[in-house]
Amino acid sequence: MASIPHSQVGFFRSSASDLFGSTGDGVSGIPLKTLGRARFSRERRGFTVTAKLRKVKKHDYPWPRDPDLNVKGGPLIHLSPFKPLKEKPKPVTLDFEKPLVEIEKKILDVRKMAEKTGLDFTNQIISLEKKYQEARKDLYTHLAPIQRLSVARHPNRPTFLDHVFSITEKFVELHGDRGGYDDPAIVTGIGTIDGRSYMFMGHQKGRNTKENIQRNFGMPTPHGYRKAMRMMYYADHHGFPIVTFIDTPGAFADLRCEELGQGEAIANNLRTMFGLKVPIISIVIGEGGSGGALAIGCANKLLMLENAVFFVASPEACAAILYKSAKEAPKAAKLLKITAPELCKLRIADGIIPEPLGGAHQDPAWTSQQIKFAINKTMDELTKMDTETLLKHRMRKFRKIGKVKEGVPIDPIKKVNMKKKELIDLRPLNLELEAEIEKLKKQILKAKESSTTPSEVALTQMIEKLEKEVDHEYAEAAKTMGLNDKLKKLREEYSIASEDEPTDPVLIDKIEKLKNEFNQGLSAAPNYGRLKYKLDLLKEFSEAKSLSNAAPLKQEVNKKFKEVMDRPDIKEKIEVLKALVQNSGASSFGDLDQELKDRVVEMKQVIEMEMINALKSIGLDAEVVKSNTKAFSEKTPLSLVRSEVDNLNGEINKKIEDIVNSSDLKNMIESLKLELAKAAKTPNPESKSKIASLEQQIKQKLSKALSSPELKRKHESLKAEISEVVESPAGSPKNLKQDSLKHKESRVEINVGTNSSFA
Repeated sequence: MASIPHSQVGFFRSSASDLFGSTGDGVSGIPLKTLGRARFSRERRGFTVTAKLRKVKKHDYPWPRDPDLNVKGGPLIHLSPFKPLKEKPKPVTLDFEKPLVEIEKKILDVRKMAEKTGLDFTNQIISLEKKYQEARKDLYTHLAPIQRLSVARHPNRPTFLDHVFSITEKFVELHGDRGGYDDPAIVTGIGTIDGRSYMFMGHQKGRNTKENIQRNFGMPTPHGYRKAMRMMYYADHHGFPIVTFIDTPGAFADLRCEELGQGEAIANNLRTMFGLKVPIISIVIGEGGSGGALAIGCANKLLMLENAVFFVASPEACAAILYKSAKEAPKAAKLLKITAPELCKLRIADGIIPEPLGGAHQDPAWTSQQIKFAINKTMDELTKMDTETLLKHRMRKFRKIGKVKEGVPIDPIKKVNMKKKELIDLRPLNLELEAEIEKLKKQILKAKESSTTPSEVALTQMIEKLEKEVDHEYAEAAKTMGLNDKLKKLREEYSIASEDEPTDPVLIDKIEKLKNEFNQGLSAAPNYGRLKYKLDLLKEFSEAKSLSNAAPLKQEVNKKFKEVMDRPDIKEKIEVLKALVQNSGASSFGDLDQELKDRVVEMKQVIEMEMINALKSIGLDAEVVKSNTKAFSEKTPLSLVRSEVDNLNGEINKKIEDIVNSSDLKNMIESLKLELAKAAKTPNPESKSKIASLEQQIKQKLSKALSSPELKRKHESLKAEISEVVESPAGSPKNLKQDSLKHKESRVEINVGTNSSFA
């Protein structure tokens, strides 16, 4: 490297900017281009000062060499680094658009064939183009949520700055958070629309890979949100309305951003926006993800482009959390309600800005004009409000999101936008079946009064219908208890088991466990009231049918018994025995002498044998069954049984009083009274549901208290004593003489088929 001598060297000065000046003794007037990598050195008093010029990359300033002063937006537009792309973006085909591409390819093939052959394919081309337009219209008017998400993320979709430069007459970008950094993912600036000044701010994505890396794919850091907050304060101070454009997957979530306070920056923005005294409009132009979107989205009005989406978590993230697989994203997108129409129904978004068919990237200029029209219309509405009204309007917009009122009738207009509630049908039966039941009940009652039998066919049909109803109710109860899967699995295991081999004990144990689980939870099922009502009806009609079947047989048996007892020889023997018993003066069967006892037993056996022969004559199989009842003299006196019954009733009543006086049940009864009073004034399905639920809870409380082991033991003991007295051949001691011959230590049992018997 040559050393430049101390003496002054002169060069031709081409321009002031190209000269390297010095105020002291040294080199002056040397062009930098000439110096290149030259090394300067100056020796003085034993030391040397050396300077080396490093060649650096020339900075690409946005200001052009020949600026157009009449450019749209004014000459300050040249300061923005956002310039039109030199190359047109390459077309991108989304997955669901592939059928349209195939039709386009067919149209091109037909046109090429027409050019090569010279034949006329006009009709075919017109037909294919018509088919293409119809398919395109049908596709984009029925997009699924996940498809709208794909359109919102389209690489060629116009960005925030594309729209701003299209809709503003003048726009100048403002930079920096005054904290040492300017985040390119959030752009802010002042612009005018139709002579009205606005503060614009929004997320900025890139239009190609290079820009996306520079803009961090539209994911802001804390510096970006602090820059936005600084501009909000600026707009509030100068009275500029604020328009924000949302288009971000979410705030950047790396370690550095968390260290710099990402959450704190977003929270500060939320708090600040609710206190700004100027109108705020937010427009979702692409995807609005989580808090990163909300940090500049707390506005008086939230507008969305037709294919934009707004979500708390991306469908892919939601699917990974809920379904453990990102492949379930379409299902998650549907459940998240992320599209503009669904968010308008939920009153989160306030309006939809239309897009051209196929998405905003098909005609960005037209989309921008729609945004401009929406801004003017909404701002005209908001500027009419005073400051206090504006702040309350913004607060109420967010306070009403997710608001629920219980026990209050829903406004019909609001009810349209709400999810349909699965109401439990409180009617025990449908009207048609209920009418049939009432008709059949009248027939049964009429048959009892006239000593005839009701129609067996009608009873059989009704029982079949009720059995189906009961099966349906059991299935519904199992469904509400969440036992359907277990039941299905058990059915499959049982069907696999071989019929020839004994059932596996493990399978039997599983069935028993499921049965116990079902029985325990049945009373808490919503349809338990209907099920119990239908079971009672089924039992009632089944008993009526069994009685109607037994009535002719009973009449026949009674007829045969009368024939036997009316025979002269039997009558004569009975009369002789009666006279002997009366003359003996005995007060009970035990007081009779042995000879008279033997004659009574002998007479009883004769009557039994005659009765058996008579029954066999009508095709009935009869046999004598020994009775295990005690002698009447050993029975518990009826008066004592009655006193025990009274004592038990008193104990039960006391127990009921104690339960009713308890605070828990008292509150339930008071609630029931209030609901009954409300239902009397304004009856509705909700009040009926509450009344049924309260009644069921009260019944369960009483049933639980009355099913104590002590009461059960006393009841069973008393029941056994009463049954012994009732089964006694004599009703009371004073009737012994008249009924002594009717006392039997055995009875005749008649088998009628395999499942029933008549005694």
